Amino acid sequence: MESDLLKLAAINADPKVMEFFPNIYDFKQTAHFIGRMQKQYAEKGFCYFAVDKLEDNEFIGFIGLSEQTFESAFTPCIDIGWRLAQKQWNKGYATEGANRCLKFAFEEINLKQVIAICPVVNQRSERVMIKLGMIKNRTFKHPLLTDYKTLEACVLYEIEKR
Repeated sequence: MESDLLKLAAINADPKVMEFFPNIYDFKQTAHFIGRMQKQYAEKGFCYFAVDKLEDNEFIGFIGLSEQTFESAFTPCIDIGWRLAQKQWNKGYATEGANRCLKFAFEEINLKQVIAICPVVNQRSERVMIKLGMIKNRTFKHPLLTDYKTLEACVLYEIEKR
């Protein structure tokens, strides 16, 4: 939906939202990201899903599942991730939406395991992982973040089918 593209582009341009990413995303990068998610959904049946608040249908970001294939000992794998507009933080939306996505992962598409990754410095996302019942597996140097010394040390959490 075109209006979601504009709203996600605004979220992706917020330096606070993108604090633990190498850069903010511009409109073209956001459109590419949405295209990649649409392709992944068509091929695999899951992606990072657009999130609207139930009470007013306001678009607030995304939560969902995505295949990760970067070079590491634990890939390929399916991770769970989220990105929400800053004004929606600390309201439980990430945890609530991620719990629903885990239910979808284990009950509807029959995954055996889901992982989550974030830079060590991103304590907000790590708290969500803990609230989801995920278990810390390791700390590792993310191969796609080696040029960003404050971001390359990442944690990996995992959860098995319940």
